[in-house]
Amino acid sequence: MILWRKCWAVAKKDIWVYYKKGPILIFGILFPVFLFLAFAIGRDMPPDRLAPGLIGMALFFTASATTPTVFPFETRTGTLERLLAAPLDMKTLLIGDILAAFLFGIGLSAVPVFISLTFLGATLASAPVLIAAVIASALCFAVMGTLFSTPPTDDPASIMTLANLVRLPLIFFSGVFLPIRQMPEWGQVLSYFSPLTYTTETMRFALGQDTSIHPGAALAMIVVFLLVFWTISLALHKRNIAKRLLA
Repeated sequence: MILWRKCWAVAKKDIWVYYKKGPILIFGILFPVFLFLAFAIGRDMPPDRLAPGLIGMALFFTASATTPTVFPFETRTGTLERLLAAPLDMKTLLIGDILAAFLFGIGLSAVPVFISLTFLGATLASAPVLIAAVIASALCFAVMGTLFSTPPTDDPASIMTLANLVRLPLIFFSGVFLPIRQMPEWGQVLSYFSPLTYTTETMRFALGQDTSIHPGAALAMIVVFLLVFWTISLALHKRNIAKRLLA
C-alpha cells in the first residue's frame, strides 16, 4: 500500500507538471489526426476502414508522449536527486511515470474512439476487446516511453529526437494505414516486431473488421512487449543512474 501511495504521488506530480501543457495535447491528439487526414484524403478507401489505425496511432503517441522527457528534465532541474533522497527507488519513480502516462493515454483515447464511431462510420463489434486493447496498449506504450529516457542525459530534445526516430517509422509498417496482408513481404515481416501492429489488429477485430492476427494472440503479444520493455527499461535506468546524476 505504501508503494502505491508513493507511485501515485509521483504520478500526480507528473500530471500537474507535464500533462497539462498545450503542446502535449497537440502532439497526442492533433498530430495523429492530421497524419490520418494526410493519408486518408484522396484515397478510395471507406473512412471506417482507417478508424482502427487512427485509434491505435493516437494511443501510441499519447501514452508515449511525455515519459521520454521526464528523466532528462528532472536531471536538469535537480528534481531527480531530491526524489531519490526522499527516498524513492527507481522502480517507484518508473511506475509513477508510467501510471501518469497510462491515465493520460486512456483519457485521450476516448477522442479518436468517439470520432471513429460518430463521424467515420465505424461499428463497435466487441466492447470488451476494445477496452482490453486500449488498457493493454496504453500501458505498453507508456512503458516503452520510459525506455527512450534511459540514456543518461539532461537534454530532453535529444531524447525526443531518439524517440521520434523509432516511433515515426513504426507507424508505416504497423498496419496503421494498410492491412498487413496488403503490405509487401518485407513490410509484413517488419510489422511483427512492432507493438503497434498488435494494437491495430485488435482494434480491427473490436470494430468488426478482418484481421490477420487472432485478437487473443495480439493481446498476448502486447503483454509480451510490455514485459520486455519494462525489464529492459528498469535495468538500464538502474545501470545509468550514477552517470545521470553526474550529467
